Amino acid sequence: MELTNGTYTIQGLNVADICKEFGTPLYVYDASKIIEQLKSLKNAFSDTDVRIKYAAKALTNISILKLLKKHGAGVDVVSLQEAHLALGAGFPAHEIMYTPNCVDFEEIVEGVSLGLNINLDNLSVLEKFGKKYGNTYPCCVRLNPHIMAGGNYKISTGHSNSKFGISVYQLPQIMELAQKHNIIINGLHIHTGSEITETDVFLKMAEILFGIARDFPALKFIDFGGGFKVAYKEGDMVTNVYDLGLKLGKAFKEFYLSYGRKLELWIEPGKYLVSGAGTLITKTNVVKSTPSVTFVGVNSGLNQLIRPMMYDAYHEIVNISNPAGSQKVYTVVGNICETDTLGADRKLNEVREGDLIAIKNAGAYGYSMASNYNSRFKPAEVLILNGEAKLIRRRDTLEDILRGQIDVI
Repeated sequence: MELTNGTYTIQGLNVADICKEFGTPLYVYDASKIIEQLKSLKNAFSDTDVRIKYAAKALTNISILKLLKKHGAGVDVVSLQEAHLALGAGFPAHEIMYTPNCVDFEEIVEGVSLGLNINLDNLSVLEKFGKKYGNTYPCCVRLNPHIMAGGNYKISTGHSNSKFGISVYQLPQIMELAQKHNIIINGLHIHTGSEITETDVFLKMAEILFGIARDFPALKFIDFGGGFKVAYKEGDMVTNVYDLGLKLGKAFKEFYLSYGRKLELWIEPGKYLVSGAGTLITKTNVVKSTPSVTFVGVNSGLNQLIRPMMYDAYHEIVNISNPAGSQKVYTVVGNICETDTLGADRKLNEVREGDLIAIKNAGAYGYSMASNYNSRFKPAEVLILNGEAKLIRRRDTLEDILRGQIDVI
């Protein structure tokens, strides 16, 4: 979204006009930004046999999945439902990485029946897998490196108290199970969390993985997960993917030359690809002044963007309708019967009731974490593709709220 000659636009389309056509609240995604981010990763790892597996949980709309597939991405899924969405978007099973957590073993069995790449992060599940499949179906193993990385403890997944992965200190048990059941382990996986800015964190993960990988003779790939940091406000530190691609690619090549054959390097970006491409556009219902604060109450809330409340996440907020107005300090809140502050003490151009308020960087974990709390409708989604605004999900109706309910009274 750009401000040009006093008007906010996406690919040359007036954002206010988009809202007139589709209503608010509205998720709008810029396809060109998604493609640009994907290309930047490909270029950053151009000297490496990289496989980019989009972390579908960030944004699962099938049109987004198809867009990424069209431009050469694979996909990482964490549930069978996401797997079926990916298959429906046209991803072949061998391009889908399935990384479930704490699921019933029958979900693993179904993943095998679909032909997915299976990624296991629990010793008991690994043993069940070995007993059932032995040397007939390969799997990947997700390791917990005991590295605290990422924006905060809530989004770090590689620390010692995380539920994710098999501890690197349990490597002997992994080896014992693999030998006992003739398990073919064709991949090793580490994902330490989100918003990692330092190349050194990935290089430290690589050092751990390379040391372990020598004990696994059947490897096809090593997966370094995702967690690349994007900017949420001016001045934010971000992951330098070109520095990462150069240094990690070099270390990876040195490893596989000593390993004895070429391996694939996998990464799983989610937020990096879609966060900056998405904007949640809302309408101001009320401007409410108190002796201590002035609230801007919009027609959305934590039911449609939970990240500010769940993770204390910062999202830049702008007044689309009055970009030239004098700046004042507001606290932007939702219309949910909870404390749902979307942004506190923000300098915005003067806000009037009816003004359109845009919340930036909402492409990742926005709609995908939305709910019908307070029985409110989920918003519509629009994709700006080749200069055209295309509806890719209609707004909920009351029928959607009632679907699945059974009246027994």
